[in-house]
Amino acid sequence: MKRLPTYFLSHGGGPWPWMTGPVREHYRGLEASLQTIARELGSKPRAVLVVSGHWEAAEFSVMASPNPGMIYDYTGFPEHTYAVRYPAPGSPELAGRVQRLLEAAGLAARLDPTRGFDHGCFVPLAVMYPDAGVPVVQLSLKVGYDPETHLAAGRALAPLRDEGVLVVGSGLSYHNLREFGAGAKEASEAFDAWLQESLLRSPPAERSRRLLQWESAPAARRAHPWEDHLIPLMVALGAAEDEPAACVYHEQDFFGGVTVSSFRFGQAAG
Repeated sequence: MKRLPTYFLSHGGGPWPWMTGPVREHYRGLEASLQTIARELGSKPRAVLVVSGHWEAAEFSVMASPNPGMIYDYTGFPEHTYAVRYPAPGSPELAGRVQRLLEAAGLAARLDPTRGFDHGCFVPLAVMYPDAGVPVVQLSLKVGYDPETHLAAGRALAPLRDEGVLVVGSGLSYHNLREFGAGAKEASEAFDAWLQESLLRSPPAERSRRLLQWESAPAARRAHPWEDHLIPLMVALGAAEDEPAACVYHEQDFFGGVTVSSFRFGQAAG
């Protein structure tokens, strides 16, 4: 079985795949990139493990339901978007494997039998795999957002890539909802340029060091006043720490001025 790459995805806002009109048009580039990722992977993975910026817990927690429900963790959207379904099965088997890998690395982890899919998970996967035919498990962030802890979690989960499991960190490369649109142009460009330099043009050891010190990056706290949407990147990188990176999505005028990107670590599997 060929080793799968890992991804850090900028997943967009709210339930955008179920929207219409001008708002929906903002997502055409992101939609195309997600569809391209599914194609470049070739055959479907055995399962997907998603680390979403929308779930944090006191210790790493792993979705263990065989039939996860839905969590509509957004506000102000049309009524129909609170009834959308992404009926992918869970995988208690994979959940147990994730827990064991984390614990073997000295990272406490628990199973959560009731957790459902949040939009950081079901939105990108609904575009990549609209038939919902691939089992999906979510892994939480750990409260405190310590970069080293999440990089270590990624390292612990690296064996999954040889077992047909696609590891996805789902967040946003720029996430400051109070400074969006044209007002985000300067900060998002500066932080994205640092990301590109750090991920694509730095040797592996330097790449990891730069991410651990991300708060020193240009416009870091303007780009991420709260780093919940950045920390999934640490897990995705940790699981492919010594492998080359590629930018698989890049827009400089997202919602009228925001620069956003997604990245792959490791070789495309297709």
